Amino acid sequence: QVQLVESGGGSVQAGGSLRLTCAASGYTYTAGCMAWFRQAPGKEREGVAAIYAGVHSDDTRTYYADSVKGRFTISQGNAKNTAYLQMDRLIPDDAGMYYCAVDRLACRRTGGWDDQAKYSYWGQGTQVTVSS
Repeated sequence: QVQLVESGGGSVQAGGSLRLTCAASGYTYTAGCMAWFRQAPGKEREGVAAIYAGVHSDDTRTYYADSVKGRFTISQGNAKNTAYLQMDRLIPDDAGMYYCAVDRLACRRTGGWDDQAKYSYWGQGTQVTVSS
């Protein structure tokens, strides 16, 4: 059973930065996807970014929502059981609960990386607040 714990959320002024961490226990995939989703009050949960790490180190792909491209960076630890989301130049629209999700195949192909139904495991979330 995979368990995910997110951390790193907090309050920041617009233009600031935060780094979120997702730590996965029981994660034994030699290849798989780790993703970040977010949900703002009154809005549906949406995909923010995902990373696919294959068996070989050169088989890595990242995906981003258009709204965060150039500002957010997703990365993974060497052991592939930790994902990071570096968030720079934050804006108020970035506020919300950020969730980590993992699955062996969800983002293996380009299309549908942000389809929540594809992800098998979810964390409890970490709150991000951005003040203007």
